[in-house]
Amino acid sequence: MTQLTLDVAPLTPADLPNIEKLDERAFGPGRFTRTAYRLREGMTPLSSCSFVARVGTFLVGANIMTPIRAGAAPALLLGPLTVEPAFRSRGIGERLLDTSLEAARTHGHKLVLLVGDEPYYKRVGFKRVPMGRLTMPGPVDPARLLYCELQEGAFEGVQGPVSRNA
Repeated sequence: MTQLTLDVAPLTPADLPNIEKLDERAFGPGRFTRTAYRLREGMTPLSSCSFVARVGTFLVGANIMTPIRAGAAPALLLGPLTVEPAFRSRGIGERLLDTSLEAARTHGHKLVLLVGDEPYYKRVGFKRVPMGRLTMPGPVDPARLLYCELQEGAFEGVQGPVSRNA
């Protein structure tokens, strides 16, 4: 069997249509009703911290970071993290996560939030937001609201509504 090389590169505006098609295959049309999607709607991904993964010319994964506010604190919203269904369980998602988080740290960001599965994301440093500390602008299972400190103590004192970065 031929070994395929994975290339991880910064997201460009030209990638956005292919990412949209990837998200459609991975999550279906119901994704638009989710609170995290609504929060990102119309926002431009932060290109310095958003990445795509390709095998040859085929887009097999993407991770987008969007600037938001967590109460009064600036933060990034991670996601969607999408991997082509046929390429899952090969470490692509974790590589995209590691790359995005390191880029965010390098660019001086201190805090990242996401809505996702704690068992998957805790291996890269995410923890559950304590009940009542943050509120999303729509229904979210509190057990799925997670944070990652890119700088120690970045989540200390953070509380309030999660909102778009004004």
